Amino acid sequence: MLEKKVKVLIVDDSILFRETISRFISEDANIEVVGTAGDPYEARDKILQLRPDVLTLDVEMPKMNGIQFLKKLIPQYPIPVVVVSSLPLNAFEALDAGAVDFVKKPLIKSPADLKDFSMELRTKIVIASTAKIIQSKPSAAASQKPLPSIKEIAAGKKLAQDIVIALGASTGGTDALQVVMQNLPKDSPPILVVQHMPAGFTKMYAERMNRVCQVEVKEAEDGDRLRPGLAIIAAGEYHLRLAKDSQGYYVTSKKGEKVSGHCPSVDVLFYSVAEVAKSKAIGAILTGMGGDGAKGLLEMRKAGAYTIGQNKETCVVYGMPMVAFNIGAVCEQAPLDKISDIIIQKLNSL
Repeated sequence: MLEKKVKVLIVDDSILFRETISRFISEDANIEVVGTAGDPYEARDKILQLRPDVLTLDVEMPKMNGIQFLKKLIPQYPIPVVVVSSLPLNAFEALDAGAVDFVKKPLIKSPADLKDFSMELRTKIVIASTAKIIQSKPSAAASQKPLPSIKEIAAGKKLAQDIVIALGASTGGTDALQVVMQNLPKDSPPILVVQHMPAGFTKMYAERMNRVCQVEVKEAEDGDRLRPGLAIIAAGEYHLRLAKDSQGYYVTSKKGEKVSGHCPSVDVLFYSVAEVAKSKAIGAILTGMGGDGAKGLLEMRKAGAYTIGQNKETCVVYGMPMVAFNIGAVCEQAPLDKISDIIIQKLNSL
């Protein structure tokens, strides 16, 4: 149990939803719902009055939508915000505007649906209470810089075919992955990514990343072949694994039970990379709560891969990288904006 309860303000235009969620969230001994608000103007007044630790925010609301509210709120009052949205586009716009995380608003058909949603929201509220609020988000324009091609920094075409880059992240990872991947050259070795995200959201995230990255980015499909210049993002509710046959690397994308609390799981990806690519891999574990990916990254390191952990100072939540570092899974810790440079340097030395 936490030393001090997390004080939460719930903002939603539906009084039924506010009351229902308040009741379910309050069952958590670590959380205290200090108030509710039906629109952003009421929320602003209650933030000043109640000083909550975390805000849960609906996107579609009267008078001012949640995105507009976030853009006004975060610069003045940098409070951790967990957005509740049924639409991927709204969720990503909210993250861009300064939200820490999001929860998919369910179609509640049974008490079990409400219970599952409430459990996820409770978990993310507690995680958000520990998060650093990073007000300057990465942008395509800001991150673009002249990049060498892999052919200029590493010897020969064979390298790009044999090497695999594996990345894993959770809370804060949508932005962190963008920082790393935008700065990798268009002919990079193939990149495999697990970002904790629900079904339906990963496809849109891949499309967003494809627009701002030099490499091509797509959501994983079972049997996808790896090639230089391609990044594959695990689909929500599907485990992503690296495999190899006589033609080379490919991926499997299969439904399965949660591993390390997640599906997709970073551990599942990293274990497969350790087994299949062995020393022909580079792995990086980025911001996120919990320990998913730490043991898998350790296996990668034991197999000869070069492993990187995001440092505490640049993490939104220093959880997954901390666990990985503490168990000896990390060859090198680094600030977020240096990780792509380290990857390129390692490619040059392989």
